[in-house]
Amino acid sequence: MNSTIHCETYPNGLVLLAEPMPWLESAAFTLLTPAGCASEPEDRSGLSEFTCEMTLRGAGPRDSRQFILDLDQLGVERSDSVTEAHISYSGATLAENLLRALAIYADVVRAPHLPADQLEPARLALLQDLRAIEDEPSEKTMIALRRRHYPDPWGRPPQGERAAVEAITLDDIRRHVSQHFRPNGSILGVAGNFSWPALKDAVGEWFGDWPPAPTAAVVEKPAARHTVHLPYESSQTHIGVAYPSVPYRHPDYFQAWGAVGVLSGGMSARLFTEVRERRGLCYTVYAVHHTVRDYGGVFCYSATTAERAQETLDVLLAELRRLAQGVREEELARLKARIKSALIMQQESSVARSGSIAREYYHLGRARSLDELARLVDGLTCQSINQYLREHPPLDFTVVTLGPEKLEVRVGVS
Repeated sequence: MNSTIHCETYPNGLVLLAEPMPWLESAAFTLLTPAGCASEPEDRSGLSEFTCEMTLRGAGPRDSRQFILDLDQLGVERSDSVTEAHISYSGATLAENLLRALAIYADVVRAPHLPADQLEPARLALLQDLRAIEDEPSEKTMIALRRRHYPDPWGRPPQGERAAVEAITLDDIRRHVSQHFRPNGSILGVAGNFSWPALKDAVGEWFGDWPPAPTAAVVEKPAARHTVHLPYESSQTHIGVAYPSVPYRHPDYFQAWGAVGVLSGGMSARLFTEVRERRGLCYTVYAVHHTVRDYGGVFCYSATTAERAQETLDVLLAELRRLAQGVREEELARLKARIKSALIMQQESSVARSGSIAREYYHLGRARSLDELARLVDGLTCQSINQYLREHPPLDFTVVTLGPEKLEVRVGVS
């Protein structure tokens, strides 16, 4: 797994990270721009998602149709997403087409058309996404949970809110681009088969004269951690539980991540075994570790019948509290096997690696190789995880329930 990750910081602040994977015939890129949900005005939630949609409707010398045709001609498999921190553009193509694809995306972030005649079609797409969430109670539950767990604006959903999306103007979008599409704070991750000197020079040519812009501090509001019930007429109840954990940059992150891996991830994990298999309480149950720049959390979800919802919540919370008693050797062995399989699959995916090194730089100020990550995983022991759990037991739960009846958060019930 050992490899070199090249890093170049250009005078305007843009960071280029590149990991050679010469055994592949492909190359991939992930471009992070510091224009995510946390940068939106409070009354314009959804602005980043709206902006992302508009930037893909023509840029540089290409109108919307030519933009799509040129990327298709290069065979670029592409995606875009919005997080609390970034608007992200990703693409993968044959190695020989990488530089031409990057040139097109330089126009996306530097010279988007933001055409007025595309504003309402883009708005309609966002409103349709919001309507779709209304039909997905599991997603509604977890969106509400993240908003309550993290301090605002770090828990904001990229989809925004209907009233705000309906109010967004073209001037709002243009202002968002001018303020937050900037090289200082942007990170470009590339992985696959490429020439480092040629890549570094090409990125310098296309992005090097991109002028930096001032950055503004994010104003936080305290998290509203408490229990809340969202009434929803259904025969099912959806349960979301979160508790604080450490962010990715914290020295104990892998201990926290390892503990959650014992809870969830496979049919032998604790939540599946206890809540679903042994007691037959629910259809779905899982837990994941999630992190933003300065905050972390463990987010758990379960879906069950309304009749068994209270018991499901009781057992779920009991399992979370029991985690503080520690993990066992056989659980850790299974966890390490799963993680190593995932790392090996990353070694075979330029897409996964381009995104991984870009995000690592955002969190850490550097990117770790797969070899270094594998050593961190190998270094996990029951003793180290259990020491972490003694010092950071699952506590201070935020609970969101969605269904016909409100549930109680009870202590000492299992």
